[in-house]
Amino acid sequence: MGHTTAAVKICSPQDGTKCVETELIVDTGITYTWIRRERLEAIGVKPSKARKFRTIEGRTIEREVGEAVIECLGERAMSIVVFAERDDVEVMGVVALESLALGVDPVTRQLKKAESLLALTAMN
Repeated sequence: MGHTTAAVKICSPQDGTKCVETELIVDTGITYTWIRRERLEAIGVKPSKARKFRTIEGRTIEREVGEAVIECLGERAMSIVVFAERDDVEVMGVVALESLALGVDPVTRQLKKAESLLALTAMN
C-alpha cells in the first residue's frame, strides 16, 4: 500500500508573498499538518504555543504550533501547523484537509475536492 501525497504551498499569514512549496504525505489519521521548523521559520511563521502529542509507540512529545496559510488543488485556508523537528515526518493532517474542503478518494487514493456536508437542517 502506497501513500497519498499532495503538492502544497505554505505561506506566512502576515505576508502572503513568503511561501514555501513542498510535497506532503496526506494522513487522515493525523490531526494537524506537520512542517519542518526551518521551513516555517524561513517564511516568518511563528509558534503561538506548545502542545503535547502521543506517538504511535505511546511516548508523549511536545511540539510548538502556530498558524499558516495552506494552498492545495486551488484551495487556500488558514490552518494550525506543528513545528516538526528533525526526526518528525512532514504530513498534511485532517484539520487542513477539512479547512481546504479536500478529501482522499477511498478507491483511487487520490486527493480531490470534497463536498462539504451540513450536519443538521432546521425541521419545519
